[in-house]
Amino acid sequence: MAKSGTKFSAVIITYNEEVNIRRCLEALRQVTDDIIVADSHSSDGTPDIVKRAGARLFSVDWQGYARTKNLANAEARYEWILSVDADEVLSDELIDTLQQWIAEADTVYAVDRLTNYCGTWIYHSGWYPEWKIRLFPRTSVNWQGDFVHETLRVPEHYTIQRIQGRLLHYSYRSQEDHKARIEKYARLWASERFENGRGVPLLKRWFGPIARWVTTYLLKQGWRDGRAGRLISYYESLMVRRRHEILDELRKGEPPSTRATP
Repeated sequence: MAKSGTKFSAVIITYNEEVNIRRCLEALRQVTDDIIVADSHSSDGTPDIVKRAGARLFSVDWQGYARTKNLANAEARYEWILSVDADEVLSDELIDTLQQWIAEADTVYAVDRLTNYCGTWIYHSGWYPEWKIRLFPRTSVNWQGDFVHETLRVPEHYTIQRIQGRLLHYSYRSQEDHKARIEKYARLWASERFENGRGVPLLKRWFGPIARWVTTYLLKQGWRDGRAGRLISYYESLMVRRRHEILDELRKGEPPSTRATP
């Protein structure tokens, strides 16, 4: 690892990520000597892969995305945190940028994430560009939120600076994978809504799925992504419909899920 800039720790949370974690770690090893993997008791080969890669592994009970990430950040050796998901890989350009990166006071850094959907890179459909704040000082910035909608709490006077290079996101491997995650995240959304006593307006229930399809496929030019864009638009619409259906189920007496694995 040839690095002359500010030192930072890379932090990942995992649960059964043996398909993704190796390539994620291989890229991170080129930019930092401190990689922390907080694993929520994976039952696959994830822990073994992490140990062989030389990263620091520690087990943690799942406490939701925000709390689990904050627990992992607390294990870092350095003040600055690069937060990465197990299915994300630093591009060569981003590696070069991070090797020379110098931190500035009162600043957080955003990277542009490019998503691979079932083998196709998506440049439209509302999925790109997708700037994400992923590099920040842990003493003044932390994760917040319950269920699935974790966000970074950044002081108001901080500047967001974009850095060169892409974060390559290997998201959905198949349509079955996409459908399974729709069910997972729709239930998390509905559970959060249910816990907060919030409903959905009738017009939004009727027209929400259609509006999402129109936005994704037409306004966000999903048609330019070909077959992948058509599938994404369909599943985006399905996600909205499933959120409302599951919320109805919860209101009829099914216990809401207040915790979910990553």
